[in-house]
Amino acid sequence: MVRFSAKKNMWSVLLLAVFVMSILLTGCGGNKPAADTAKKSVVGLSVSTLNNPFFVDLRDGAKAAAEAGGMDLVVMDAQNDASKQLANIENLIQQKVGVIIVNPVDSKAIVPAIEAANKAGIPVITVDRGAAGGKVVCSIASDNVAGGKLAGQYIVDKLGGKGKLVELEGIPGTSAANDRGKGFNEAAKAAAGLTVVAKQPADFDRAKGMKVMENILQANPEINAVFAHNDEMALGALEAIKAAKRNNVIVVGFDATEDAVKAVNAGTLGATVAQKPKDMGKIAIETAKKVMAKETVPESIPVALELIVKK
Repeated sequence: MVRFSAKKNMWSVLLLAVFVMSILLTGCGGNKPAADTAKKSVVGLSVSTLNNPFFVDLRDGAKAAAEAGGMDLVVMDAQNDASKQLANIENLIQQKVGVIIVNPVDSKAIVPAIEAANKAGIPVITVDRGAAGGKVVCSIASDNVAGGKLAGQYIVDKLGGKGKLVELEGIPGTSAANDRGKGFNEAAKAAAGLTVVAKQPADFDRAKGMKVMENILQANPEINAVFAHNDEMALGALEAIKAAKRNNVIVVGFDATEDAVKAVNAGTLGATVAQKPKDMGKIAIETAKKVMAKETVPESIPVALELIVKK
């Protein structure tokens, strides 16, 4: 009897082991379609840097939209390091996310990472900044042409359509400089009484903006307004104008940085054009959801801007 009970217990243990194994195998392989579905609901977001409040807002807009849409969002911070961003995207590819949203540190350096995602069959969306290569299903960024027009129209209205203008340009060849300048000049040319007497690059830099403006002031005894392609150059121009004791020169910037908004509220800066990073993040997630659902999305989506003036 003792020997029979031992054999019976051994069989019971074996049967239990077989049952447990069958459950485990079912969990690993039997639910494969469900696992694939879960992977498709995960979106990766590679941000250039979270040390800049602009990109923190972009991430927050994406997080809120992902939560509202029932998706998981994996955020990775490249800390303004192009090589770190490549590693971040390799990580997202390994995780087999459904879509990768990337805000490139460098438009050229990001290309191999996008090509790797393409090879893995993962769609890529760029946000705020574009990429110089690779297959991107959609690019989401501010409408810089419209922003330039907003700034130009503000100056037209303030001067009553008559006056002499200066344009401080960003880094030559960049899309931001090209588009903002295009919009500004379209607005200025529509007013027959306005003349752009000087335009010169100051590379989006405050110190260069001041230096370039000093030279322009010396060469032009009459200037009524200045449009700078970003706030840093606008603030530099303000310093030059103040030092030259030239009054009643309207200066308009772009970006709505903290310093610029303070200057607007103080009445020294005429206006600045604000981008909407939270909207960019939200639109990026909504677009990613459509891509995962195999819906057609536009190649580019411009994000609206807002003119900030003293209240």
